[in-house]
Amino acid sequence: MSNRFKAKFNIKKGDLVIVISGASKPRKDDNGKVQYKPRSVKEVYPDQEKVLVEGVNIRTKHTKPSARDTKGGIVKKEAPIHISNVMLWDAKAGTPTKVKRSRENGKLVRVAKKSGEIIK
Repeated sequence: MSNRFKAKFNIKKGDLVIVISGASKPRKDDNGKVQYKPRSVKEVYPDQEKVLVEGVNIRTKHTKPSARDTKGGIVKKEAPIHISNVMLWDAKAGTPTKVKRSRENGKLVRVAKKSGEIIK
């Protein structure tokens, strides 16, 4: 990514998101209805354009016993995914939504496009 302009993302730490692609993508049930499972964002890495989402992209790491970790073994850890693979969860509409920015009382706020609700 270029150093000239810093990208602005609509997803922040603590937001509820839906993974829209990859292994954690929501699947349709027998009736054809999609079962969404909103997950929380633990960390945002703007320079890498990635987010760390709770319970998504779990990697296993094999560790040797050391002074700090006397047992060693297999450790499961979440890895970041690209920010384009997640969408913000709109609780009022009950679906994922796009985000627009608008000014309210001189401050820039995020607004859900589907319901028009202000995102805190």
